[in-house]
Amino acid sequence: MKVVILCGGKGTRLREETEYKPKPLVLIGGKPILWHIMKIYSHYGYNDFILCLGYKADMIKDYFLRLHESVNDFTLDFNYPKPKTIIHGKNHDKNWKITFVDTGLETEKGGRIAQIKKYITDQDFFLTYGDGVGDLDIKKLYRLHKTNNKIVTVTGVRLSMFGGRLEIKDDTVKAFEEKPTLRKEWLNGGFFVCNKKIFDYLSEDKSCVFEEDVLPQLAKEGQMSVYKHNDFWYTMNTYKESEELNKMWNSGKAAWKIWK
Repeated sequence: MKVVILCGGKGTRLREETEYKPKPLVLIGGKPILWHIMKIYSHYGYNDFILCLGYKADMIKDYFLRLHESVNDFTLDFNYPKPKTIIHGKNHDKNWKITFVDTGLETEKGGRIAQIKKYITDQDFFLTYGDGVGDLDIKKLYRLHKTNNKIVTVTGVRLSMFGGRLEIKDDTVKAFEEKPTLRKEWLNGGFFVCNKKIFDYLSEDKSCVFEEDVLPQLAKEGQMSVYKHNDFWYTMNTYKESEELNKMWNSGKAAWKIWK
C-alpha cells in the first residue's frame, strides 16, 4: 500500500521556519518532521511513499537525494567510470521507496490528492498531513477501515482546539465541519485510509479543498468512518508547537517514537 503525504503547503503560521524551508523539513530532534511521520508508517511495514509537493519542492527532493550522506560518514571514490559514494554506517531507511510529485504551488489539498491517482495501484492507500505525529497503531487503523467498508476512514482525536469537527454515530462520521468553535470535540487528526473511489469526489482543479469540498460530502453520504485515537497526537502549526515537539524529543518523552 502507498502512503501519500501532503507536503505542499506554505505553512504561513510557522513563518519563522517556513520562510526558508518547507514546513515538512522543519527539524524535530535534528530530523525533519516529515522523516518522523515516515518512520511511523515504516515501523508497521509501509515503506512506499508518495509526497505531494508544492512550496519549495526542490528542498524536499534534495534532502532525500543526499539523506545517507548527510547522516553518515562516507567516501567519495573517483576510481570508477563515475564517482562512487561508499557509505560508512547503517542505512536504517533502505526499504523506503519515494515518489515525488510536484502538485503545484497554489493547489489546495484536494487538487493535490487528485494528481497522484495514476500512482495508486492498490484498492486502498494511506493519506496524512506533513505536520502531525502520533503513537497510533497503523495496522489497527487499516483493519477498522476494511471492517467498516467506507470510502474514507479518518483518525479522530479528542482535543480542545480548532480543527475539522467530526459528528460521530458509532464508528461512522455523520457530518464533517471544518474550523468549528473552540471546544472539546472529536477532531480530524489526519492519518486517513482511502479507497480508490475517493478519486470520484476529487478534482485536479487547484481550488478543490479536501476538508471543505470532499470530506463533508462523504460524511453526508455515510461513506466516512472514524478510528478513535485516545492517546498521543500532536500537530505542528506554529513555532511554539515546533519547540514543544523538540522538547519532547530531547527529554526522551517523544511518544510518537514507536520505532527502534
